[in-house]
Amino acid sequence: MAQLQITEPDKSPLDVSYHPHGYPILKFQTKTAPTTPLARVIYSRPQKNGRTIFGEVVKYNELWRLGANESTEIEFYRDVTIGKAKLLKGRYSLYCLPQPGQWTIIFNKGLDSWGAFSYDKTKDVLRTSINVANAEAVVEFFTMVFDNSGNLVILWDNQKAMLPIKYAAK
Repeated sequence: MAQLQITEPDKSPLDVSYHPHGYPILKFQTKTAPTTPLARVIYSRPQKNGRTIFGEVVKYNELWRLGANESTEIEFYRDVTIGKAKLLKGRYSLYCLPQPGQWTIIFNKGLDSWGAFSYDKTKDVLRTSINVANAEAVVEFFTMVFDNSGNLVILWDNQKAMLPIKYAAK
């Protein structure tokens, strides 16, 4: 026990969202779940804590890791189409250049990085713009979840963005 270092709980806990929603549980509860998910995103969930998020905590026109701590990573288990561009199945870091009303989402081959500190633009494989709208309610914890169609929905504070994703057939 003398060498064991117990840390305090993280203020921005790590989370995972799958498409289909709840994939690991579905896999064990039913026989109809696919053998692999279509996609998953791994990210940390900072809190609003009374702060103004967009334009202050998350600065406009500055690279953001889409969460906190380690860079957000998304994994596709099939090839996908994002906008008009094809993206091969695999794992990517996910970054954002936020602007009022529109974000540029960046898929990057650089993995296992902390924040955006080691971001390397030469490893970008896709950039796409998505619209941002007001959310129906204020969201305290940064949230990323796939909707029933497999689109990635991003929510935090009073903002909501959706990244449309089309999955290739097996």
